[in-house]
Amino acid sequence: MSTLTLPAPAKLNLFLHINSQRADGYHELQTLFQFINHCDVLHFTPTSESIIKVNPAIPGVKTQDNLIYKAADLLTPFKNVDTGIHIKLDKVLPMGGGIGGGSSDAATTLVALNQLWQCGLTTQQLSEIGLKLGADVPIFVQGHASWAEGVGEILLPAHPAEPWYVVLTPSCHVNTGEIFSHQGLTRDTPKMRIALALEGDVKNYRNDCEKIVSELYPEVKLAIESLNQYGSARLTGTGACVFAAFDSKEEAQKVLSKVSERVKGFIAKGLNVSPLIC
Repeated sequence: MSTLTLPAPAKLNLFLHINSQRADGYHELQTLFQFINHCDVLHFTPTSESIIKVNPAIPGVKTQDNLIYKAADLLTPFKNVDTGIHIKLDKVLPMGGGIGGGSSDAATTLVALNQLWQCGLTTQQLSEIGLKLGADVPIFVQGHASWAEGVGEILLPAHPAEPWYVVLTPSCHVNTGEIFSHQGLTRDTPKMRIALALEGDVKNYRNDCEKIVSELYPEVKLAIESLNQYGSARLTGTGACVFAAFDSKEEAQKVLSKVSERVKGFIAKGLNVSPLIC
């Protein structure tokens, strides 16, 4: 059977404001998501056996806890063909980096299997299923740069500038739960009106997690300090990745060559439409 190959792009949080903490423990937030052209790649091959197989295994993660497997399992009840699936992952995006690698892999799996298994689900239905896997999954399913609020599930398409980014990848894995439960985390940033935010300059906004992550992870602090010498560095999500925007690929490449002796990284183009749906 033929193999379907699709990308799973990274995202950046151009800013992240935490507005409050709900009674259920989740945080109300406002953020602006944008994709970049740096991707994992997944290969989906239908099989005659009605099983889900994912390889290679992710070290330290049980198969049943792998978001790719869980996404496929959630679509199983909607199958209209009698086939299983073999999913091969070419992993590029760092885990625990705040650029959505696991969520993007899950979203690509939902989109691919909706097609291969002839599930007939709409994008909205896939997004609702994806929300069960993580708050960021719907943004990857829908595939458009978006303003987000609530716990990240309320999305409105946005059209920020599409610069080139230097993205640094400190050699640490930030624990999201640890950051959101930290007593020192800012949880009372006033909510802004969507229209003002979309019209405004995101350079004036911030990531409310950045201070705590920098204190707990020296590698992240080093990345921010290194990149701040050449641009306005910012943490994405809860980290660990740090980014700054530049006007051209050449400028971004020059900056990366200067900072890469201290912190590894890559350059990528900002995209308002995901390569998954192009």
